Amino acid sequence: MNQTAPRAVRAIVVVAAAAVLGAAAGWLPLRPVLAIFAIVALVVTGEVLITLRRRAGTPPKAAGGRTEALIDTSALIDGRIRDIVSSGFLEFDLIVPEFVLRELQHVADSAEPMRRTRGRRGLDVLAAMRAFPRFPVRVVDEDAPEERSVDLKLVALARRRGVALITTDFALNKVAGIRDVAVLNVNELAHALRPAMLPGERLRVAIVKDGKEPGQGVAYLEDGTMIVVESGRGLSGQTIDVVVTSTIQTAAGKMFFAKKDDA
Repeated sequence: MNQTAPRAVRAIVVVAAAAVLGAAAGWLPLRPVLAIFAIVALVVTGEVLITLRRRAGTPPKAAGGRTEALIDTSALIDGRIRDIVSSGFLEFDLIVPEFVLRELQHVADSAEPMRRTRGRRGLDVLAAMRAFPRFPVRVVDEDAPEERSVDLKLVALARRRGVALITTDFALNKVAGIRDVAVLNVNELAHALRPAMLPGERLRVAIVKDGKEPGQGVAYLEDGTMIVVESGRGLSGQTIDVVVTSTIQTAAGKMFFAKKDDA
């Protein structure tokens, strides 16, 4: 609500109050004054409800005017959020609910070696982020007891606090979107930051394996972008110069096609 609206409402209330006093003193007819007073009461009530609704839809601000965001288990295990935050590109006050910490501990205690390693990496990432001097992560003891799964608890808590949710989980991303929760997906950020290369650009890549189609070899850029190299079959382990020929967009991001640079 802008600054003019509250002043106008206050002026209407003052006039209405004066009219009621005039009616009580016998200077004005009572019925028209009561009708006007009822209309004013409705207007004021409407303005109050609109103001409260707008405030409820505004993410809470922490010290320094920054907004908050919840981090889920998948983003902590993934680990890239640590580098994003330390770089200063993400200026949120970050929150990890206690139930997410419990899930991380459960994963870290798994009997399966790979799952146990992932859980411990998530705990290490959280410990490192809690030590950040500029934007330390807070662990809060808040829950959504009406929900059973961790994902639904996160969505419910994000809605209740009016904050965004940071994740790498595709399904949680979709569920949060359906529930009108803002989502910051680390995978989508990584895809957006992948380099844009045009046909004709030259690269030096290491062939790591043969491709699916005859004659193809496969290489990867440092960010994980796949490059399919014509006439690259049988060159695994070799580093060669290539020329980009085309680019396609897939569900997993961009993929480049290239051929050996014989120049």
